[in-house]
Amino acid sequence: MNPYALLAAAIASELVATVSLKLSDGFSNPLPSVGVVVGYGAAFVLLSLVLEELPVGLVYATWAALGIVGIAAVGVVAFGERVDPAGVAGIACILLGVVLLNVVSGMSAH
Repeated sequence: MNPYALLAAAIASELVATVSLKLSDGFSNPLPSVGVVVGYGAAFVLLSLVLEELPVGLVYATWAALGIVGIAAVGVVAFGERVDPAGVAGIACILLGVVLLNVVSGMSAH
């Protein structure tokens, strides 16, 4: 399978797990608590598969950055959290970094 598709699935799994962590209410709510364990478990299994094909620096930077941006977006949309202009600028910098690593940098080469 395409390693970038696996990486996208790992990021999605992490987002599900992180949202579940917020909804678990300190692990007192059973269903979201299961989502935390399953989501993070799936994310790490998928990441291990991606690391068989892509460099660790590229994979971790992309996973972490898109996880941050994704969870910030979920916070705004699902939980009514606010992002100020400095936060928007920071998110833009994170996205630019991911693009530079994946498109411009030679880091993606084996």
